[in-house]
Amino acid sequence: MSDVLQTIDVIKRYALDGTEMTILHGSNLRISKGEMVAITGPSGSGKSTLMHIIGLLDRPSSGRVLVGGQDTADMSANELSTLRNKHIGFVFQAFNLLQKTSAQANVELPLVYAGVPAGERHRRAKEALECVGLGDRLGHYPNQLSGGQQQRVAIARALVTDPSIVLADEPTGNLDSHSGVEVMTMLQDLHAQGITVVLVTHDNVVAQHAERVVRIADGRIVSDERVAERVIARDRTASVQGAWQAA
Repeated sequence: MSDVLQTIDVIKRYALDGTEMTILHGSNLRISKGEMVAITGPSGSGKSTLMHIIGLLDRPSSGRVLVGGQDTADMSANELSTLRNKHIGFVFQAFNLLQKTSAQANVELPLVYAGVPAGERHRRAKEALECVGLGDRLGHYPNQLSGGQQQRVAIARALVTDPSIVLADEPTGNLDSHSGVEVMTMLQDLHAQGITVVLVTHDNVVAQHAERVVRIADGRIVSDERVAERVIARDRTASVQGAWQAA
């Protein structure tokens, strides 16, 4: 399978009170087309920094990031924005929906930035919302939707540009257990359709939805393992639901 994302010797440093701190220490990661990968680790491990870098929301201090085979090292901010909008769909813990905008208009936003004509924007947003089971909520505003429904709008927004990667940052963090299971099942269904999904989570139970788990500690990738083939989606969903209900 071809790589849709690759990091090569990525280092990230920040200056804090005059002292330079290294957050990522030479991260090397390859994600192939159609994989479902969880990047996990405790708070402060560097996983959020890695997420921002692979999502082209931040630049590494050194090293290279390739998206769809394109080296981003020398790209301008505008070029990065264009590449990000084309290749990466984001799903955030806080949903990041515009509160005074309908579900359909929220989903259309990436297409507005891409310069897609209004008629096509409307059609594609409607299809994306139907895909996540919200075809009857096109005109609803975020405050008229449950948390799970808002996250499904966010997933539709991530899908509407037909991205190479869906990058989900703590996608169940603001949801109750039932809604969390629904969202994770939906992400698994997208993976089953051949979409590349990258989960960033501190929750090991959520991470088990992926077929591959990359663990980070102290800014370093310490393990990269595949979940046993025998663990099928139904078993993962049942175990996750039980764990959340017991919590």
